[in-house]
Amino acid sequence: MLSVIFQPPLIAAIFLRRYKRFLADVVLQNGEEVTILCPNTGSMKTCLGEGWPAMISIAKNPDRKTKYTLEMVHNQVCWIGLNTQLANQIVVEAIQEGKIAEISPSQYLRTEVKYGQNSRIDILIDDPKQKTYIEIKTVTLLEDNTYMFPDAVTTRGHKHLKELVNMVKDGHRAINFFLVLRSDGNLFKPAEHIDPEYARLLNLARNQGVEILAYGTDIFPEQINVNVPVQISL
Repeated sequence: MLSVIFQPPLIAAIFLRRYKRFLADVVLQNGEEVTILCPNTGSMKTCLGEGWPAMISIAKNPDRKTKYTLEMVHNQVCWIGLNTQLANQIVVEAIQEGKIAEISPSQYLRTEVKYGQNSRIDILIDDPKQKTYIEIKTVTLLEDNTYMFPDAVTTRGHKHLKELVNMVKDGHRAINFFLVLRSDGNLFKPAEHIDPEYARLLNLARNQGVEILAYGTDIFPEQINVNVPVQISL
């Protein structure tokens, strides 16, 4: 079993540009230029190059204004996953398949559960013996062979770290899980030069008992699945 299999198969295209945050232009194989959905809220710094090969999916809703969705691009080294909406599915299935050594498969696993101060946790393992709260962050930024997060200031990310610390204080287990959606680096660390407050809060969270995990992925036009842990530098 694989974490994510694209069905129906993705369609090859050429990336041109991204704009208005959620839109991008690509050229289809027949030469037609179309505007598609870009499902990524970050800056996507170091992810977008004009003329890069891209893979896109067809929208399941036939009435959606944009017929296609941008799934990944290739930077001449590796595929880079851009659809952050797949992150929960990728990690959930990796856990249940036993690919995450630190997190055992569980019948108590739930997703998008309300908790804390008007927040939602990506994954809650609601085991009666011990609850585990897992916040997932997708990593696409690469600088000097190092994966980094965030790629833009994230006040939402600050809030999530504080919520995880509160869960630890309440006696629960809490994990901040970084899912790396590219394979051309060899280390992960917070992007302190982009969001120093996030870097500070991440270190504080770790010191207060929040577990920090980073895992890489194998990304192909046919599928995405979690592979091995990525070394973390904090």
